[in-house]
Amino acid sequence: MSNMTDYEAGQLTEYEIIKGNCLKVIDNLYEERGEFVDLIFCDPPYFLSNGGITCKNGKMVKVDKGKWDKSNGAEENHNFNFEWIKRCQKILKKNGTLMVSGTHHIIYSVGFAMQQLNMKVLNNITWQKPNPPPNLSCRYFTHSTETIIWAAKNEKSKHKFNYDLMKNVNEGKQMKDVWTMTAPLKKEKIFGKHPTQKPLALLDRLILSSTNAGDIVLDAFNGSGTTGVSCIQNGRKYIGIELEEEYIKLTKKRLEEVAVVTQLKRASI
Repeated sequence: MSNMTDYEAGQLTEYEIIKGNCLKVIDNLYEERGEFVDLIFCDPPYFLSNGGITCKNGKMVKVDKGKWDKSNGAEENHNFNFEWIKRCQKILKKNGTLMVSGTHHIIYSVGFAMQQLNMKVLNNITWQKPNPPPNLSCRYFTHSTETIIWAAKNEKSKHKFNYDLMKNVNEGKQMKDVWTMTAPLKKEKIFGKHPTQKPLALLDRLILSSTNAGDIVLDAFNGSGTTGVSCIQNGRKYIGIELEEEYIKLTKKRLEEVAVVTQLKRASI
């Protein structure tokens, strides 16, 4: 395990990045700390890097995000989803929740795995993108949404939901489950980018809606570290798990910067 911040006597500081396979890492975390996580957000592989094409900056390009995104067939893909979700469920506190983002390529497998594990599905949130990449084949509707499934550990869980906060930020109206948000801003990519990077605004809303200050949030597929950025800015503790050294370096740069900026802001209050 590789930590980015001080970690002594089992006490978690603001953030921690662990390099390794998420299945093995979560097993180790459970052995060391038991059921200790309040919220897990995951944006797992979509298994799309299989020779297809997409549109990027107005050009036709091959979909090749990396070995981690290659499909091993529907059955193996689902087995993988089931195994990491099972482990996430295990390390959640009794009232903890799991949020998983994905396209139609994986989200049905994710939902089925949650049902197999007797988790309680709370919401099916739709992230609508106002300016999605065009449909090059012109043979179906343009893909412009991603789904986030929000589930509690089990049917007995009494999950957190900051209803009043969500209503306040929505001009006094109940927050609905369809959110229109742009792709990540340029300033969110100044240190580099990840092919499936999510906008900070999306993570802010997810985390603020379902956790309280000081809660522990884990991301089993850390990527560019956006979940960690949101956690630091909003006073949550963060654990990120990442296999690729390239994205660990990117995350370090982002989290080190936001930690300094956030500390300065708090000191000035």
